[in-house]
Amino acid sequence: QVQLVESGGDLVQPGGSLRLSCAASGIFFSIAAMGWYRQAPGKQRELVARIAPGTAGASTNYADSVKGRFTISRDNARNTAYLQMNSLKPEDTAVYYCTADYLNRDYWGQGTQVTVSA
Repeated sequence: QVQLVESGGDLVQPGGSLRLSCAASGIFFSIAAMGWYRQAPGKQRELVARIAPGTAGASTNYADSVKGRFTISRDNARNTAYLQMNSLKPEDTAVYYCTADYLNRDYWGQGTQVTVSA
């Protein structure tokens, strides 16, 4: 059974940082493309960042709104993907979801809340 468990969401002030983690089980992690989506109240879910299968140096892509502030990474030894978020803004407030594209199927975590507010 595939499971993705996110953690690290919190309340943080504007300009602050958070690191989200996504622990995966039930998959051969190194061959899964991992991603982070977010959904703010009243808005559609959007892709934040994605990292290709393979090593920690795998290719990445980001939404324009987070380029230069967020970094996605993976640790295949720990079956974990990360999203480092710096210079957070109130508009980053959302539920963040981890995804795995594995053997042509998409899997989702339950989400973790990130709130950026003074």
